[in-house]
Amino acid sequence: MASSPSSFTSSNYRFNVFPSFHGPDVRKTLHGHLRKQFLHNGITMFNDQGIERSTTIAPSLVQVIRESRILVVILSKNYASSSWCLNELVEILECKKVTGQVVMTIFYGVDPSDVRKQTGDFGSAFKKTCSLNTDVERQIWITALTNVSNIAGEDCQNWDTEANMIEKIAEDISRRLNATPSKDFEGIVGLEAHLKKMQSLLHLDCEDEAMIVGICGPAGIGKTTIARALHNRLSPKFQLTCFMENIRVSYNSGSGFDEYGLKLSLQKKLLSMILNQNGTTIHHLGTIQERLRDQKVLIFLDDVDDLKQLEALANETRWFGCGSRIIITTEDQEILEQHGINNTYQVNFPSREDARKIFCRYAFRPSSPPDGFEKLTERVTEICSNLPLGLRVMGSFLRGKNQDEWEVILQRLENSLDRDIERVLRVGYDSLHANEQSLFLHIAFFFNNEEEDHVMA
Repeated sequence: MASSPSSFTSSNYRFNVFPSFHGPDVRKTLHGHLRKQFLHNGITMFNDQGIERSTTIAPSLVQVIRESRILVVILSKNYASSSWCLNELVEILECKKVTGQVVMTIFYGVDPSDVRKQTGDFGSAFKKTCSLNTDVERQIWITALTNVSNIAGEDCQNWDTEANMIEKIAEDISRRLNATPSKDFEGIVGLEAHLKKMQSLLHLDCEDEAMIVGICGPAGIGKTTIARALHNRLSPKFQLTCFMENIRVSYNSGSGFDEYGLKLSLQKKLLSMILNQNGTTIHHLGTIQERLRDQKVLIFLDDVDDLKQLEALANETRWFGCGSRIIITTEDQEILEQHGINNTYQVNFPSREDARKIFCRYAFRPSSPPDGFEKLTERVTEICSNLPLGLRVMGSFLRGKNQDEWEVILQRLENSLDRDIERVLRVGYDSLHANEQSLFLHIAFFFNNEEEDHVMA
């Protein structure tokens, strides 16, 4: 049986894939073909040749399971005739629960409902195995079979050829292997505190239901950065994931569409992204529910500014499988309330100290100003009102300039008659939803004009 969760410590994987299968059913057919395709795709799969099988799993094999990125369970007619396979399955599902390893299923000549209910030929084989073991083991195995049958996978009966199915499985595994957590978000000031609060709101240990959570705050406060870092960190724990960015732009740029057409367009984009299938065609607004209601998904809907967008993409939690999490970023708290989303993280302004660190990281690289720049740094944070986006843009703009140049620039910002650039950097400037590039260009344009005016004078 599965060992204590406290023993799960390794995050350095030796193998890309660990296959769990009943040898006589698939070793010379499906398993052999999978191994050949995986080799072609550069996917390393554990080879169990030489392992002597018995009623209990060898400790060395338990270690191999824990050191494999993706666990593939091939459920065939006689899979449940082996207590070895059943105990292996229990260990696999424990790894999925504790370490977030991905589990994929292949139903080979057996109906998923027979696995779930232990009926048909699969159920007959299971009953024979149970007759030789204890009631406690039987109940543990039933729970494991029920859980694994609910993991969406490939059913051989739904494919015209086994070769096409194997090719699709190899593509899916390659995509998952390529989606490794990066270090892109390391060192961002204050980010860990945000992520800790968000993970508390997400209740990731609760897999009984899907949940929608909002991230709310003004433009430039860091909502998208928090969402992207969460996506990076949590993706390995979900079967399907996607980050749908700039929904405001996608929805409002759909010229020529009526409201129904815009919603269809959004659904098509989401399904194409999360299923990794370009050119997905949908004909009605119930398609997301049909395709994702049995899947544990992680979806980020970034920059929502219209209730209709949520109605199109995440109208109800029952559209998604148990354990799914939908995270929405928006500037408009009222949209979340109108949609019945009360579980919301309000992103607050950084402290004065953190604001200074954010600015310094972009202006000087170190998190504190060098001698002579202390008071100048304080003036910048005051102008930017501690807004992270403004601090980043101003830091990049001032980098490499000397104190005299800083003084001239800050005086222009503080004394400008139209105060346009200051309003851009302040939260109160709600009429412009700008990203860092457009803000930077706005700053450059402002100062170029100032310099031209000075020359002409």
